[in-house]
Amino acid sequence: MTVRETLDFSRWCLGIGSRYDMLTEISRRERNAGIKPDPEIDAFMKATAMQGQETNIITDLILKVLGLDICADTIVGDEMIRGISGGQMKRVTTGEMLTGPARALLMDEISTGLDSSSTFHIVKFIRHLVHIMNETVMISLLQPPPETYNLFDDIVLLSEGYIVYHGPRENILEFFEASGFRCPQRKAVADFLQEVTSKKDQQQYWFLDKEPYCYVSVPEFAERFKSFYIGQQMMKEQHIPFEKSKIHPAALTTMKNALSNWESLKAVLCREKLLMKRNSFLYIFKVTQLIILAFLSMTVFLRTKMPHGQFSDGTKFLGALTFNLITVMFNGLSELNLTVKKLPVFYKHRDFLFFPPWTFGVANILIKVPVSLVEATVWVVITYYVMGFAPAAGRFFRQFLAFFVTHLMAMALFQFLGAILQTMVIAISFGMLVLLIVFVFGGFVIRKTKMQYRSTNFWPVGGPFQTMTQPLMQKRWALILQKLALLAIRSANALVIDEHNETELYTETRNEEHRSRTSTTTSSIPTSANGEGNRPTQSQFVLPFQPLSLCFNHLNYYVDMPSEMKQQGLMESRLQLLSDISGAFRPGLLTALVGVSGAGKTTLMDVLAGRKTSGTIEGSITLSGYSKKQETFARISGYCEQADIHSPNVTVYESILYSAWLRLPSDVDSNTRKMFVEEVMALVELDVLCNAMVGLPGVSGLSTEQRKRLTIAVELVANPSIIFMDEPTSGLDARAAAIVMRTLLLLKRGGRVIYAGELGDHSHKLVEYFETILGVPSITEGYNPATWMLEVSSTLEEARMNVDFAEIYANSLLYRKNQELIEELSIPPPGYRDLLFATKYSQSFYIQCVANLWKQYKSYWKNPSYNSLRYLTTFLYGLFFGTVFWQKGTKLDSQQDLYNLLGATYAAIFFIGATNCMSVQPVVSIERAVYYRESAAGMYSPLSYAFAQASVEFIYNIIQGILYTVIIYAMIGYDWKASKFFYFLFFIVSSFNYFTFFGMMLVACTPSALLANILITFALPLWNLFAGFLIFRKAIPIWWRWYYWANPVSWTIYGVIASQFGGNGGSVSVPGGSHVAMSQILEDNVGVRHDFLGYVILAHFGFMAAFVLIFGYSIKFLNFQKR
Repeated sequence: MTVRETLDFSRWCLGIGSRYDMLTEISRRERNAGIKPDPEIDAFMKATAMQGQETNIITDLILKVLGLDICADTIVGDEMIRGISGGQMKRVTTGEMLTGPARALLMDEISTGLDSSSTFHIVKFIRHLVHIMNETVMISLLQPPPETYNLFDDIVLLSEGYIVYHGPRENILEFFEASGFRCPQRKAVADFLQEVTSKKDQQQYWFLDKEPYCYVSVPEFAERFKSFYIGQQMMKEQHIPFEKSKIHPAALTTMKNALSNWESLKAVLCREKLLMKRNSFLYIFKVTQLIILAFLSMTVFLRTKMPHGQFSDGTKFLGALTFNLITVMFNGLSELNLTVKKLPVFYKHRDFLFFPPWTFGVANILIKVPVSLVEATVWVVITYYVMGFAPAAGRFFRQFLAFFVTHLMAMALFQFLGAILQTMVIAISFGMLVLLIVFVFGGFVIRKTKMQYRSTNFWPVGGPFQTMTQPLMQKRWALILQKLALLAIRSANALVIDEHNETELYTETRNEEHRSRTSTTTSSIPTSANGEGNRPTQSQFVLPFQPLSLCFNHLNYYVDMPSEMKQQGLMESRLQLLSDISGAFRPGLLTALVGVSGAGKTTLMDVLAGRKTSGTIEGSITLSGYSKKQETFARISGYCEQADIHSPNVTVYESILYSAWLRLPSDVDSNTRKMFVEEVMALVELDVLCNAMVGLPGVSGLSTEQRKRLTIAVELVANPSIIFMDEPTSGLDARAAAIVMRTLLLLKRGGRVIYAGELGDHSHKLVEYFETILGVPSITEGYNPATWMLEVSSTLEEARMNVDFAEIYANSLLYRKNQELIEELSIPPPGYRDLLFATKYSQSFYIQCVANLWKQYKSYWKNPSYNSLRYLTTFLYGLFFGTVFWQKGTKLDSQQDLYNLLGATYAAIFFIGATNCMSVQPVVSIERAVYYRESAAGMYSPLSYAFAQASVEFIYNIIQGILYTVIIYAMIGYDWKASKFFYFLFFIVSSFNYFTFFGMMLVACTPSALLANILITFALPLWNLFAGFLIFRKAIPIWWRWYYWANPVSWTIYGVIASQFGGNGGSVSVPGGSHVAMSQILEDNVGVRHDFLGYVILAHFGFMAAFVLIFGYSIKFLNFQKR
């Protein structure tokens, strides 16, 4: 959704509160007093009091206040889709709450990712709301500048779980002075308050020279506050009863949700309709693939090849109906991915009472009714008469209704599983188990009379199959009612989410650690912290590196014009994001890139670091006088991206060691590498978290602050000559974010430079430059220079003064000096040669493979939600097949017994393989985002990454195959001969591997896990159709028989059947009473020969190798990141 649509939806759901009643009362009083209201104010109040509108003037107001009007029609985006910036996304979160009528707001770290000027204006707006509208607001901020801090009326200082101070802002320094601590003159009060309670930093603020310093702990401060007059006054106020008579009854709401049930359902339906429109490609793709499958199905089961009256003919019709059922059920699997991705937003909206939870479930079912209707119509219209089913119109519509309800039930079922299980891997495993139960107990794989406990197994899940076979049987179809009842039950389960026992989505493991952050940061060389505290002083450990300068001159960057802007009338084909940018970075100088949110800071860094995957770049970039070559530049540079992307299932130490292993030169031995890693970890204070799991952001593992420090450490251990840090202080408090700035490069919104030069002591050079410009107000005493500079250079100030700061800078003496510096640095120094490395990567291909395999091994070993579940489902699948087909291998008396055993073999191979194929995709998708970052940094060859990913899966699949084979081989009762057992084991392990590799391949070939998931719902039914069981190879029309040999599942089933029964000399009874040799039936009917096993084994190796190679080369050549 776009920013405007996101805020419109939140405003719609949160309602108007008492605005309508207030407007009615004001209008009544104005009429009685004969007052004519101001037309503009009257129109504004009436517009804000309108309930249930999709768009409203309130949205425009909040967009303007939060500075989001420039990106109002831009998609929010995520880590794979380019959208708004991180700071803008944080403001969208704030805007969602401000659009509603809430009178009490709790706002946690709303300044994360924002520049100081934006933070100041947002807090100033909230301050006006508090004072004018009498609202109650509590805000926690990181790194608040002095002017923002001064906007607050009361301060609550919380430390180590104790309230140290709670009272007026003006009295807080008085309290600490009474305890012997004074804030220095140029020290920001907010920074002082964070440090004065720290054992390491407290002593520097002690000002009582006549008394010896003694550490005052946080509990002592809390006790002193209770005896302080502000604390005593607060205690008295808390014991005064609240006078309810002074408050209007409308101050408290009597409704749980702002909208009625119908209005809430309408709002959610409109949003789901919009999301479906935005995902229209996926639904069009699904319908297209259904048309293709329907075409394949009708040409395989063509009516001219489907005579009536014989036993084999009935088997073909049942095979066709079974394939139809599987296709419909598989088509609903994509709902798992869609539902799981929606859950985080749903939980937030549910907790804030945007709408009743049941409306979300009902809307998701109702919005899918047209989808089910279209897909059922497409399938039945294409296949019904061509396959030769009963021509009566009544039976045609019965099958259509059966398909429609089955498809809707399948989508409701998978929505239910996604909502309950919440994790893709778990949801896929249980989803496939449900499909397996429906399929096996449907009546085709094994006859009802041959089932164990058939009275309890068949009827609950045989409804879909029974309903679809009605055209072949009597004219009754009462099981449609059973289908509708099952749909209603499953839909209700998916919709009703217990609000009192709410799901813990954002589980945080926050280990309290002693914070000691007095450290010095230098370019590329980490140094240990010096200062008082418990941390011992560590010796410096330095690795050599080559100092380099980076120059960029007249840099421009263009992207294709977004469709949203074209709809607004913009006719240009390209949108310019960077306009004539020039600058230089020199070794030994720390350069700060400053600008308001959306100015183009990340865009410039992406261009300089070579991370852009789209768009057009113009201009020159030189490295110590030579043109920048991305292959070599990646070796000597580091980039701390704004998004902290790391492998979730490794520890902090393993992440940093892995980066050092692949990025440091090959001549650095392992001991030196480990010492360097430990030094860097001590520098960023991650040594106390060395064994902590990284986890997923916002879900598990490290906090935002800790992840940010990990990102910095991962780049520092590369010992880069040049390092880029995109918002490295986001999510950090003021003490953790202390950075010494020597030079400043300042961007205005629109990607134009308005200042580039030295900062000077106390920012005096920057301030002097702007104050010389006519109309710029002077900075006031104690004002933050960064905030002042962003305010005076804003677009509003430019319009007020009628100036263009970018033009002023381009015509200034400072600009000419910078151009001279760029020209000077663009000439190679004497004796300096262009960067040249003997190899593309720091390590050899062998070491890359070893390092990647080491990381994958660590990651898989610590991922129980994937691997433990893999083995659990394998055990359950084995028990399931073992109990359903208990000792069927020892009772081969008739042809039907043989076919039942063939069905057991087919189902045992296909469904657990399909589970592997689908469950591996979320794992590979998460790691792919990490791969993009690591590959851009030049850490390793893509083929070494593919090798490691495939190898670790291969090992786990071997173990899985042994477990599965032992269970089902014994329980089903296959022949206990060594050759047959090992043949069976080989084919099972091979099928697990090629299914897994195929799932990995689809992720590598597609831009999203959702699209890969949808492709699987196309590929798996296709493999199922031509596997040689639903329709035997000899019965497949000649024009499709080639795909039987191109289908890996058919080779596995061929191999298992041929190895287990092909050489069997026994005979079975056939319809009519005669006995025929088992090998003869297999060769004549199924098309399986025992002497073909050698080619079958080679084919398995071929399929595994092909899928791995496609995975590797897709990873290498396809990049779906939109940057």
